[in-house]
Amino acid sequence: MTHVAPATTAHTWRPPAPVAPRGTLVVLPGRGEHSLVYERFGRRISADGYVVHALDTTPDHDDADLLAAVTGVLGAAPAAPVVLVGSDTGALQALNIAARTGVDGPLAGLVLAGTALKTEGDALDWESELTARTSCPTHRQKLSDDGQFGRGRLTAPVPVHLLPAGTLPSVPALLLHGAADPLTPLGEARALARRLPHVDFAVVRDGVHDVLNDASHRTTAAAVVQWLERLRADDGLRPILTVEPLDQPRP
Repeated sequence: MTHVAPATTAHTWRPPAPVAPRGTLVVLPGRGEHSLVYERFGRRISADGYVVHALDTTPDHDDADLLAAVTGVLGAAPAAPVVLVGSDTGALQALNIAARTGVDGPLAGLVLAGTALKTEGDALDWESELTARTSCPTHRQKLSDDGQFGRGRLTAPVPVHLLPAGTLPSVPALLLHGAADPLTPLGEARALARRLPHVDFAVVRDGVHDVLNDASHRTTAAAVVQWLERLRADDGLRPILTVEPLDQPRP
């Protein structure tokens, strides 16, 4: 049996002083990724008042290990609401933690990005993998220069036990997916969204797989913050702001 090192908390981003934390996010990376891949996301969300922890995990970590890592980083009194954020296989792990084991204390919601739903795919060269992951030039360069990044793992088999089956968690979820995701077709992501009892399904126009780090990362992060604010304000996640059409002709 291959030894898998325990999941660890590698990076944390906190709101600038004197902003009081408005909630706590725990990020589970996807295949080939590590916690610092989400530095841009962590800095942006923390600037809006949320504590963001990013774990170093792999698809091989089991639910018990992940639960221990999540509860360990949250500590005794995390700022509420507590939300798990998962990308690729990390999205599946977040679903499993919520559905099978739970989290000590109140888990308020899930953010699932670019959920990995296919068990295997064709191997990709590095340029093709970058294209599948992100169209953001800054992030493409970051990954290319990252010696810790696991190249070639994006199409590694997804462990079958991670694929969502049976009853899915009832906590509110925001499912983000790229309209042009080449790994998980949009229709499969939409089918998963329909199975979740309490979900907002957000499609990123022209987005590819790593939607949190794609070219529209600012819009995606803003959508996450808006959803978090709704979660804080109202159990029913009613919109705080709505854009109403005016009954008048356009100029």
